[in-house]
Amino acid sequence: MTTGLTYSEYVSQIATLAVVDENDQAFVTILPQMITYAENRIYRDLDFLNTSTSVTGYSLSAGLRTLTIPEGTIVVSEQMNILTPAGQTDPNDGSVTRNACLPVTKEFLDAVWGSNLNANRGMPRYFAPFNDNVFLFGPVPDQAYGVEIVGTYRPASLSGTNTSTFISKFLPDLLIMASMIYVSAYQRNFGRANDDPQMAVTYESQYNALLKGALIEEARKKFESSGWASQSPTPAATPSRG
Repeated sequence: MTTGLTYSEYVSQIATLAVVDENDQAFVTILPQMITYAENRIYRDLDFLNTSTSVTGYSLSAGLRTLTIPEGTIVVSEQMNILTPAGQTDPNDGSVTRNACLPVTKEFLDAVWGSNLNANRGMPRYFAPFNDNVFLFGPVPDQAYGVEIVGTYRPASLSGTNTSTFISKFLPDLLIMASMIYVSAYQRNFGRANDDPQMAVTYESQYNALLKGALIEEARKKFESSGWASQSPTPAATPSRG
């Protein structure tokens, strides 16, 4: 079992590595942004299975091809399901059918369903992201269909009130390394003219070394390892899994 870090343990370890008093006001001030830097970097580098989510409760309007959701609800949209019969918003209801939409471009939707909207209505079969929180559908819906959105989200950050996260529990080593890269900039040890020019380079290289193992583990969780299997890649076994 991985020995994770609570918020207080994390602060204590960073302060020790940075050789600074954890109650130092300047250190306390940068802590939130340090955590933001470290977590965002890890979330962008690793496609976590843990951050997959299904968002429901939204509905299309008849005659309107757009669906708008609150900003920040979804980071990456992966799948859109139209729920039938119309008016249903719970995909887990036994009477509801999921109808998966295919992702296409806005240009395709405009070319095929960009005119004479009243005559070309039906159950949407295609979708395209317009921006981070607006999605376009085609055909233009003829009824108020419920929509299930599958994608990724950003969990709440580690803090004094949220004392444990997935990253702090299961990837504390990666979290510490990413944080120390930020600390290197805070301590002005980011270039060769500084007191410790190798500080940022050392933590960067260690972060990347740890990242390689985490990438393989996440791929295994999703059966995206070599040969689309869940086993670790092996340099010896032949032929390759397929």
